Amino acid sequence: MATLKHPCVGDVRPSQVIFSYGVGALIDLPHISVLVMGLNDWNVGGQVSQVIEEERLLETIRVQLGPQVKQLLGPPALSPEDEQIAFANSQNHVGIPVALFPRWLVCPRCQRLAPLSVGLFKRIDDLYHPERTRYVHEGCDASKEKNPVAVPARFLVACEHGHLDDFPWIEFAHRGPTNCRPKLRLIEYGPSGEARDLEVRCETCKASRRLSDAFGDEGRKHMPQCRGRRPHLRDTDPTPCDQHAKTILLGASNLWFASAITALAIPTEPVRLAQLVAEKWSTLANAKTSEFLTFARQMSPDAFRDFIGYTDAQIWDAIERKRAADAAGERPSDIPDLKRSEWEQLAQPASHTPTKDFRLRETAVPSGFADTLARVVLVERLREVRALIGFTRIDAPGEFGEELAAAEVRRAPISRQPPAWVPAAEVRGEGIFIQFREDALAAWLRQGAVQQRDGQFSNAHMRWRQSRHLTPPEAFYPTMRYVLLHSFAHALMRQLVLECGYTAASLRERIYASAPTPDQPADPMAGVLIYTAAPDSEGTLGGLVSLGETAALARHLRAALRDAELCASDPLCAEHEPGLRGTTVHAAACHACLFAPETSCERGNKYLDRAALIPTMEQSTIAFFPPDLKIGLL
Repeated sequence: MATLKHPCVGDVRPSQVIFSYGVGALIDLPHISVLVMGLNDWNVGGQVSQVIEEERLLETIRVQLGPQVKQLLGPPALSPEDEQIAFANSQNHVGIPVALFPRWLVCPRCQRLAPLSVGLFKRIDDLYHPERTRYVHEGCDASKEKNPVAVPARFLVACEHGHLDDFPWIEFAHRGPTNCRPKLRLIEYGPSGEARDLEVRCETCKASRRLSDAFGDEGRKHMPQCRGRRPHLRDTDPTPCDQHAKTILLGASNLWFASAITALAIPTEPVRLAQLVAEKWSTLANAKTSEFLTFARQMSPDAFRDFIGYTDAQIWDAIERKRAADAAGERPSDIPDLKRSEWEQLAQPASHTPTKDFRLRETAVPSGFADTLARVVLVERLREVRALIGFTRIDAPGEFGEELAAAEVRRAPISRQPPAWVPAAEVRGEGIFIQFREDALAAWLRQGAVQQRDGQFSNAHMRWRQSRHLTPPEAFYPTMRYVLLHSFAHALMRQLVLECGYTAASLRERIYASAPTPDQPADPMAGVLIYTAAPDSEGTLGGLVSLGETAALARHLRAALRDAELCASDPLCAEHEPGLRGTTVHAAACHACLFAPETSCERGNKYLDRAALIPTMEQSTIAFFPPDLKIGLL
């Protein structure tokens, strides 16, 4: 990372640029807090940016952001041997640009509160230890050090439309606009650090106010109208914002949520050469003549190493066929269903085209599960590509519904103009795909008790959306089919981490749930993919796939169902019904049994119910798996 006027203030991993510290996010460094700037400030051309190939994902992004999106690019970076040279040269802008935010700082010694623009605080740089960059209060009369380190003011304001602004300290202290020339202090009366123990005071006119007045529903009514500030783009939203500013703490978990799209790199062509061309299409599409292709292969042999064994003429013919096929087809107006094409590959492993990033091997269904599970597929190699298309504040994108278009109205942009590229990252790994029997699932869904539970979940889903003013409230309800698959994935992930060698946060789920429809009556989806991936070029080492072998998987499935029957929080956990407490959208599930880390779950630990898997002490009529499947585990 680099500030706009400083070579480096810290570093993050490439995957964090997508899910943790993307455009518009705040990064809390040891002494300062910085905001990741928009794509207009990224100096991509002068740095190393890997072009990430994934045509299906790129097509989906074009539907969302416009046809002008040409590429998926990895975060800009310098090679390791050039980093020290760049750090020593203040003219080099290295990595991702950031800017100091919030702009108000506090001296912890004299409690002076002031914006950076008044010149009260001075920046101290350390070229070889960028994490030590800090601001000091020169001449502080309350400290023996005379230059104590100032800290960012930990209160901000934001709104549901993605706007962010400094806390209105002057207006808040004076309870409205004022002509006072303020000299503010942030006084702490207690050791707790809570808002009720903090007071902002103006020494000029003696006005003061407790910070507790800025929180809660009543406090929000007293806050000013949101100004529509977009500091990551260095502008103001041209559309006036109709929200009142909401006070939020620096570092709050709901201050930034990535609006990201993920896709598995699956083969889309039956012929090996055609598949290679499809994978590299964003690069090969620029080849206008066969002579240009020959020249490119000679100048960049590493970029064409996957085409070893094919002549230039063969590659050019494949490019021409691809170009003709694209010209004959029409670009989709609706968002492509990424999971549908993945399901078609995973559910038919015998017909897939193996590639270096996608290799499947089917294994036998464990004994005792033949009546409930249809297929077990070991995904020995997979590549997942993740792209950032925007972000939200206050509410996560997944809370608006699984469909991407549902969150579009509240998604904040990552550039001032429609972007020509979006930041992306790729990871490689392995996984286990488990397909459910559709006949068994259909029979289970027809049961009266299951339909009653489905009604409870549906009502909880509507109340939850109504509390967030989302319309229509019944939209995007995933049904009990999803609840079963989702609960199964969480139960199995908790069991697998005990032996696979990966932490709970390293495993992720991908749920394939789709009921039969008039358009696709014969191709419903019912399966789960549990996988792990790493940014290393070789991916992971097979520890997860080994647990998918028939004997090992049988043991883990039985153990997962046994553990799902009882929870350390029972009977409270088992008695929980959807919507029982406020607007929760889960039933018998909690942190002691089914909840997974935020990075692992695709729906924020909602739509979970242990009773859908196995009988619990409270509910014994809706279990999908026979209770005797857990017997025999020593």
